[in-house]
Amino acid sequence: MKTIILTFCLVFLAELGDKTQLATMMLAAKSESMWIVFLGSAMALVASSLICAFLGGLLTKIIPPSYIQYASGISFVIIGILLLTGKA
Repeated sequence: MKTIILTFCLVFLAELGDKTQLATMMLAAKSESMWIVFLGSAMALVASSLICAFLGGLLTKIIPPSYIQYASGISFVIIGILLLTGKA
């Protein structure tokens, strides 16, 4: 249960205010049904999460989890620097 709550919180916070949410808001504003936009957006997030969880499970059989954590952390730092410098 702890893993579910932690995953929910991390993904929820990571998704707040990102380009996907802005695009979803734009689509909902233009659409006749916000529920259809919600359904499509939710299905896309579920599909991308499934792919990432599957790949993460496979990668840990090849690469030690600590390496994946370091690579993820470094990637986030690089993306943050690119965003701050206006290059992303």
